[in-house]
Amino acid sequence: MPMDELSRTRPDLVEPFTTALPGARATVLARLWGALAREPVPGVTGHRRESGTLVVGLRGGGSLSAAESCARPFAEVPDDFTVSGPQGPVTGPAQLLAQLGLRTPAAVRLATELDNSVVNLALARAANTVRAAPLNDSADAEQAVVDGHPQHPCCRTRTGMSIAEVLAYAPEHHPIVQLALLRVPADRWQGAGVWPRHLRDGDTILLPLHPWQREHVLSHRSDLVVMEETIPARPLLSLRTLAPLGVLPGCHIKTALDVQVTNYRRTISPPEVADGPPLSDLVSAVIDKAGYGSSLRVLRELGGGAVCVDGQPSASLAAMIRESTECHLDAGEIAVPLTAVHATGATVLSGDPVRWLTDLAELVLPPALTLLSMGVALEAHGQNTLVVLREGRPVRVLYRDLDGVRVSPRRLARCGFALPPLLGTRAGDDADALRTKLFGALISGVFSELVDVLTRTRAADPRASWGAVAEVGRRVYAGLPDHEDAAAFFGDTMPLKATVAMRLAEDPGRAQWTSVPNPLALCR
Repeated sequence: MPMDELSRTRPDLVEPFTTALPGARATVLARLWGALAREPVPGVTGHRRESGTLVVGLRGGGSLSAAESCARPFAEVPDDFTVSGPQGPVTGPAQLLAQLGLRTPAAVRLATELDNSVVNLALARAANTVRAAPLNDSADAEQAVVDGHPQHPCCRTRTGMSIAEVLAYAPEHHPIVQLALLRVPADRWQGAGVWPRHLRDGDTILLPLHPWQREHVLSHRSDLVVMEETIPARPLLSLRTLAPLGVLPGCHIKTALDVQVTNYRRTISPPEVADGPPLSDLVSAVIDKAGYGSSLRVLRELGGGAVCVDGQPSASLAAMIRESTECHLDAGEIAVPLTAVHATGATVLSGDPVRWLTDLAELVLPPALTLLSMGVALEAHGQNTLVVLREGRPVRVLYRDLDGVRVSPRRLARCGFALPPLLGTRAGDDADALRTKLFGALISGVFSELVDVLTRTRAADPRASWGAVAEVGRRVYAGLPDHEDAAAFFGDTMPLKATVAMRLAEDPGRAQWTSVPNPLALCR
């Protein structure tokens, strides 16, 4: 039981955890309720609205009902939030899922993930009850996101980790993690790009290995040797990417981690390793040709590799070396993931909120929309996209994690670029897929988060905020040689990732999308 383990591991957190548990349960319940309202979830037959109440019809008969306001993205949910079901009040997310009458392995798995998310969300809030200290550096900003993904009911899922391991490794608990170094003979290494000299011993590669991975994966392999030396590092927002301390200046380390976090188990596939360096070169070159190198910079994936097991590179014994945010900061600047602006209640920004949002839009939209027209669709969600702040004002934008990028050979060729050889499936000329990748992250995600938090904490007028974003978009499209993406940018709906439908699918790794009203449509 979580309480028993917490009592043994951190007795000082038992009382704040108990206090935080009802709110965490209500938060996850409301996010699942919102998914039932928006997504093509099996077991749901339809929706209707009655005087502020949302009613969801069930395939097995009967219906569910609760406040419509609690189904909205980023809703502030009371700790006593419940859903009314055919047999009475529904108080927990797994109980709500059970109302759908699903008997699939995916439904059983999701119920476990929802319970895990509730526990870890309560644990995160319990450990951060004291008012947050000012952000001293970019790693502080990464670790300031207490609640995790702002819309996903599996916002704090860490399936496979015990409570003690979550406390020891998760960024919201502010630990120092000791990365192991695995000695990999040259004949068992498959790499790409440039591997750091510090992580070599002659011909032997030294592979940074997450301590959870060492305990749970490497323990089954007696043919590989771990050094006594470790690398101390601070975990960043993604949990498995860390900022090393005292070594590898200018680098972050992305480790493989066989742990379920929101939608995916966080291993590193061979195509991800192989494609990172050439994609870094391509995207950087397209940005430079577009003329936006001063406002948008890519954190390049410098090198990566994996241990070969039975002749094949192992996704569980792999790592990548990425440029750190500090490579692109001047004195007095800090890099903040855009989702952290929402998570911190916009305390990191200064000045008029609509002016601030306009300044950010002028940094991110011209390069992002221009790159899309040239054949590069960034997955610019709030974790991958960081704003560089100087005295609370945005001065440039950083983008990381090239694995999420999608590219169009046809559009790239039109602009004079040849697609490098890629192992992954990220190349394609489907214009709708390219737009979905960018707009689903940047509009349904980032700007929706920012407008919400500026409205809630700074009394910004949401129409003025969306109007400012729309005006920047209009100026960008007015200056582009073609406007083939403009209609979708200002369309009636925007794509939003259907996270619960994904988790309930037979193939949970395949992205699914739903349509939500586009706030920019009102600003056409």
